[in-house]
Amino acid sequence: MDGIKVLFVTGFGAIVRDDASRAFYEDALGIEFQEEHDYRHTESLEGAKTFALWPLSQAADSCFGSKDWPADKPVPHAWLEFDVEDIAAATAALKSQGYDLITEAKVEPWGQTVTRLLSPEGILVALALTPFMRDKGSS
Repeated sequence: MDGIKVLFVTGFGAIVRDDASRAFYEDALGIEFQEEHDYRHTESLEGAKTFALWPLSQAADSCFGSKDWPADKPVPHAWLEFDVEDIAAATAALKSQGYDLITEAKVEPWGQTVTRLLSPEGILVALALTPFMRDKGSS
């Protein structure tokens, strides 16, 4: 498709509301996470660059600038990110196809640029430019 070239899966994880998910992934499955402000993540599992437990309040803040998820939007249960070759072109391609974008090429404090939307099944999907996850020579 013109305008979008996915390079890799940046990350995937559950959007969590309480400690039950932490207990399942950490205690039951034995996944060791790093913790930063209640955001738990690991880059040591094969198959994705990151697997993380993202609190719903932080997802809402990143998308809408509020700790509360809007009542008029389906509450996502998972997030999925794809790094793309050109974030501006990918954003334009989604807009031209009529998708309702939550963020458009938003630069996050950690240096990632993301365009986010809800997929038809309610997954919080991002097309991203994640410089710190790219091989040298890629951009």
